[in-house]
Amino acid sequence: MALSLATILLQAGATVDSLSSAVADSIVNASGPVQEVTKVVVEEFSVLDLLGKGGYVMYPIGFLFAAAVFLFIERYLYIRKTAKLDENFLHTINDMLQAGNVQGAINFCKATSYPIAKLLEKGLSRLGSPIRDIEAAIENKAKVEIYNMEKNLGILSAIARIAPMFGFLGTVTGMIRTFHNISISNKIDISTIAGGIYEKMVTSASGLIVGIIAYVLYTLLTTMIDRTINKMEITAIDFLDILHKPASKA
Repeated sequence: MALSLATILLQAGATVDSLSSAVADSIVNASGPVQEVTKVVVEEFSVLDLLGKGGYVMYPIGFLFAAAVFLFIERYLYIRKTAKLDENFLHTINDMLQAGNVQGAINFCKATSYPIAKLLEKGLSRLGSPIRDIEAAIENKAKVEIYNMEKNLGILSAIARIAPMFGFLGTVTGMIRTFHNISISNKIDISTIAGGIYEKMVTSASGLIVGIIAYVLYTLLTTMIDRTINKMEITAIDFLDILHKPASKA
């Protein structure tokens, strides 16, 4: 009886060992295909391939993105140049005016590359006129400079609004493509509707992203322009104070 019981236990242990080894072999054999499948999925999910699934609508969206970046760089460089002004600029003009060298102050403004100097040059050229005429001349010149700073900003603002509309257009064409594929194959499965869904989602996301980027760039430029205008106003006020000094002494 004891012998038969030991024999049964040995047979059970051997059975468990054989099952464990079989399970381990099956896991090892299954790990290879799983790793290969995962690798294939990662390789196929690239940004360029994903954008390519958006269809022809991605071309105008890409053009709008390139135009937005170009306009931002061009306007940023111009506005940054416009906002520059030497700290000693007004002091030099003040010294020239105190010495009675008005023409020298005008020539100094002409020789200065800062656009703000054009405002003061216009004001200096009106010396001898009533102070309101000098202020009006500076304001008119400031309007021209502000217009030059805001040039093409309307296009950047339009890109921020148009890009999402192209994304919506891609959504419509993607749905049309989906139903067209279904009507041809007369069945609904992943392979039939995947292309249209890719086009729908990729174009929608791309249009929104380009629109958001263009709006952010537009906001940054308008903020820079507001700061530059404020700097121009401060410079003009200081310049008018300089013009009032001789009159106050008199």
